[in-house]
Amino acid sequence: MPVSTSSPAPTSSNINDLDSLWMPFTANRQFKKAPRFLVAAEGMHYTAADGREILDGAAGLWCVNAGHGRAPITRAIQEQAARMDYAPPFQMGHPAAFELAARLARLMPEGLDHVFFTNSGSESVDTALKIALAYHKARGEGGRTRLIGRERGYHGVGFGGISVGGMVANRKAFGAQLPAVDHLRHTHQPDLNAFSRGLPEHGADLADDLERLVALHGAETIAACIVEPVAGSTGVLLPPKGYLERLRAICDRQGILLIFDEVITGFGRLGAPFAMDAFGVVPDLVTVAKGLTNGAVPMGAVVVRDTVHDAFMHGPEHLIELFHGYTYSGHPLACAAGLATLDVYAEDKLFERAGALSPGWQDAAHALRGLPHVIDVRAMGLVAGIELAPMDDGPGKRAFAAFLECFARGVLVRTTGDTIALSPPLIIEDSHMDRLFTTLSDVLKTLP
Repeated sequence: MPVSTSSPAPTSSNINDLDSLWMPFTANRQFKKAPRFLVAAEGMHYTAADGREILDGAAGLWCVNAGHGRAPITRAIQEQAARMDYAPPFQMGHPAAFELAARLARLMPEGLDHVFFTNSGSESVDTALKIALAYHKARGEGGRTRLIGRERGYHGVGFGGISVGGMVANRKAFGAQLPAVDHLRHTHQPDLNAFSRGLPEHGADLADDLERLVALHGAETIAACIVEPVAGSTGVLLPPKGYLERLRAICDRQGILLIFDEVITGFGRLGAPFAMDAFGVVPDLVTVAKGLTNGAVPMGAVVVRDTVHDAFMHGPEHLIELFHGYTYSGHPLACAAGLATLDVYAEDKLFERAGALSPGWQDAAHALRGLPHVIDVRAMGLVAGIELAPMDDGPGKRAFAAFLECFARGVLVRTTGDTIALSPPLIIEDSHMDRLFTTLSDVLKTLP
């Protein structure tokens, strides 16, 4: 249950100036003509400003994996704020940061032993890219400066992230990006894999694109390859069978670091602690955020293989090994939230719960096949992408119309392009699942 506060919840009626806020990833003019306000949250639901209960089918923004208003997390934040609000992370430390790093490392496969804290997924990606570049320089291969991303990849909004990312709208307005970046082809092949149950059968050979780029640029110029194990923000694209294994083998053969962006897939989303557990493929660096604190306090991290970390630990001990960090790295309130969140995950067995619910979730998602406009369904763990045929007068309009109608009927979903993305809190019950998919089915039948 949530912890109560003495402050009244804000409502739309006491917000009289919408012009000052420039909202992120939002059609601002459209929103402000008919704003949608959320004023409270508990368990599987938000409360809208008009008092309606809104079923959360998106875990906020892929992040509230343990459900809203978890009392242990709230208490931990309150108690930490009362005890110590802030501690500098440069040349100083506080116990909770070390404790959280150790707890997070214990969740990882063997060899991923070192944690560098950030404040978001975007910062985690830029941090991982910088570590990769500095690693090769530290071991005498400073010519490895090229970074390889993937088409349709999303790696946050820093200049590093949009450079290795491959979502065109996130890149085209910002001019020159990082030099020496190239991209693998994406793995979305609807003509071969539409409506696949589980991982697609076709496309493992697309990993060989990395060998093509090695032949083009030379392995001695390539520092790292970064991919999302499941590409989330581009529309829930599952990796073809054998793809990630093939990518790992090429990286090993060519001396390239493999980075998994698990900002979305981490902390139980796929029915395992991390995607690397679900797929049995271990990267050299992994980026996390979102579910790390259940969305309660901004926080991210990069978890680094011991061989990468240890390459920096040479030379005089008084010298800084990595000239990188953030004012709020390992913030005390974020660490308190992270520790409490990991406790909730373990005590409620939420990672295991997501795995147990996955077959029924996939059945419900694939039952949408045959409804108007549905051209593909992709699902795994407790995540799904329902791809719709675009309208003739503009891509994205049909899925956004579904988003608006779902919200009007008391269900929150997320859209990206013409894909409806579902990623509910891992505490979802069968009754919530029924309501989510029944509402979505009814809405799809009404769309033009």
